[in-house]
Amino acid sequence: MFNRPPVNRRRRSLMQSLLISPLALSGIGMAQAQVSTPATPARISTVYTGDVINGKKVVSSLNTDELEPGKKHLLYFQGVQMSTGQHWYVSVVVAKGARPGKRITLTSGVHGDEMSSVHTVQTVMGQLKPAEMSGTVMAVLDIARPAMESMQRRWPSSGRGFELTDMNREWPGNENGFSAVSRQAGLVFNRLLKPNTDLAIDFHTGTTGLDVPAFHIGDMRIPDVKTMMLLYPVPAIWDNPAYPGVLHNAYIDAGIPSFTPEVGVARRLDLDMTPIFVEGTMNVFKHYGVMPGAIGRTAVDANVYIGKSAVPVLTTHGGFIEVLVKLNAKVTPGQKVAIQRNAFGEVVAEYTSPVNGLVGGLRSDATSEPGNVLLFILADAAPLSGSAPYLE
Repeated sequence: MFNRPPVNRRRRSLMQSLLISPLALSGIGMAQAQVSTPATPARISTVYTGDVINGKKVVSSLNTDELEPGKKHLLYFQGVQMSTGQHWYVSVVVAKGARPGKRITLTSGVHGDEMSSVHTVQTVMGQLKPAEMSGTVMAVLDIARPAMESMQRRWPSSGRGFELTDMNREWPGNENGFSAVSRQAGLVFNRLLKPNTDLAIDFHTGTTGLDVPAFHIGDMRIPDVKTMMLLYPVPAIWDNPAYPGVLHNAYIDAGIPSFTPEVGVARRLDLDMTPIFVEGTMNVFKHYGVMPGAIGRTAVDANVYIGKSAVPVLTTHGGFIEVLVKLNAKVTPGQKVAIQRNAFGEVVAEYTSPVNGLVGGLRSDATSEPGNVLLFILADAAPLSGSAPYLE
């Protein structure tokens, strides 16, 4: 447990406020049913549903202490129901060491278009030898299953017509929440992640339409977070206090140090970038005594750049984008970074960097509506007055 630095809370959405107010007036029983508190105690028992899918047993809650040591265990976790009554099942791999030690959890698939994050976790788990381990590594690979099935960032639901919801704004979720995605987050967090985790790493990538390089997002004021992030040979870190709703923030609120690696672009496997994150994750295991071996390359070897803020450059017009900088390029205030043209080829906008820093994200689509993130810059100081921060 650690003392978590305070962060500012954003207001609840208007829709949630509109829903909560009438329910609060309708009776204390319903109001109590919607409180976002875990429905299960800190340590729970493994519950097997009796189902077997593709040879893997299904659990509705998991206590990794109850699994046989020195082995890998492949399971499905029973998540929220679909509109037809079937459940979404989440793939879980547990490498249970022969001896006790740290419990480290790796997650991926919170966004459905982020494939290199999944591949990174798969590769890490494939290299582990439980008989040589002290402690437990649990991988939860495809948390937002319906989003992954359609290779899209957001969770599709049909509660109030067709909706797309960013699951990484729903954590820690609510098992009795107002949507399937909130309930999925609550089930996964309360019955799988939180009870079995001492340290957590939530892998992501860029998103469809916005490419990113290899970098981390995490709060370096938290000692274990700083230690873990610097064990990766990444070229950049965004030193960022987590904000409400994201998974690594929910972990931190629960007293579990956590951060987010960003493993390149969305939708495809970046086989040149994933080895960086595999090596770094193995370094974390070695540092915390989960597995033997010498620590490999770290952030020092990558000459890491640490940004204190992420400053977006937003499009002011619609049109065709010509980007003039590359990922990881250093930029200075006033430097031209992009040109935008209309369908006639006339220049309608030119965009410049507002700060010194490193290009941490670039729009990959050739066109844009007004108000989209064209790029964001990892800045080594606070953003200029009036510049809104970028939110992952």
